[in-house]
Amino acid sequence: MATTPTPAPKTPPAPAPKTAAGTAGGRARRAGPALAVAALLAFSLFPVYWMVSSAFDPGAGTRGASVLPSGFTLDHFRYVLDTGDFTTFLANSALVGAGTVLLSGLLSLFAAVAVARFRFRMRTKVLVMILIVQMVPLEALVIPLFLQMSDLGMLNSLLGLTVVYLAFSLPFGIWTLRGFVAAVPREIEEAAYLDGCGWWRMFRSVLLPLVAPGLVATSIFAFIVAWNEFIFAFTFMQDDSKYTAAVGLHRFFGQYSTDWGAVMAGSTLITVPVLIFFVVVQRRLAGGLAAGAIK
Repeated sequence: MATTPTPAPKTPPAPAPKTAAGTAGGRARRAGPALAVAALLAFSLFPVYWMVSSAFDPGAGTRGASVLPSGFTLDHFRYVLDTGDFTTFLANSALVGAGTVLLSGLLSLFAAVAVARFRFRMRTKVLVMILIVQMVPLEALVIPLFLQMSDLGMLNSLLGLTVVYLAFSLPFGIWTLRGFVAAVPREIEEAAYLDGCGWWRMFRSVLLPLVAPGLVATSIFAFIVAWNEFIFAFTFMQDDSKYTAAVGLHRFFGQYSTDWGAVMAGSTLITVPVLIFFVVVQRRLAGGLAAGAIK
């Protein structure tokens, strides 16, 4: 009986050697996104570099802000802190910002729990009204709020300014925290009740750690609003000693000339607390994602 010969196994074709043109094309494709990211990063960080370099530039006060500083000095910071009373402005901003963060975080969390967990009349309308408040431009509310604060006797008051910032921080805080509270399964709360926890114990030990990332996010927003806001602080404050940092910075702009060294030094001082606050809460934001683990 004749046997069929077994065909020889086919060897795969050898890969074509890479040419210099192909290697250069691959490097160019990989370098394109890297160059785009580098350009975007440079475009974003250049104003910060210009601000800081001009703040330490001894010639910034006379010839204006410069990209390349002519030396190094701390005179602009001394002038801003001593002669410009910027220490008082920073303290006022810190008080208003801390009050806004604490009150908005507390009230937003309780309101978000009420909206997400309890059923009551006009619940949907309340949520719609929260969204409507966020759509109203701030400039349209300056005069109505000025008249209202005047009737309440809260003009030229840091407490009144805190209340105004609180009113604008609450809608964002309630809407954001509502999503975090609604994402927590009810079974976790029921398990806590079965273990003997009351509502406050469940809220403190179970619900609060789980919604901590959202609470940090709303705190960042409230602090930035209170720290950087200018229009309401400039309109409601008549006494120089009650100015916030954003309004105090405006004093260095003259009618015919501007002390750019002082402006840049004051801008640097305003920026540093925001960066410190963000770094601190950013760590807690990352750690809060793993907090409140289910046993």
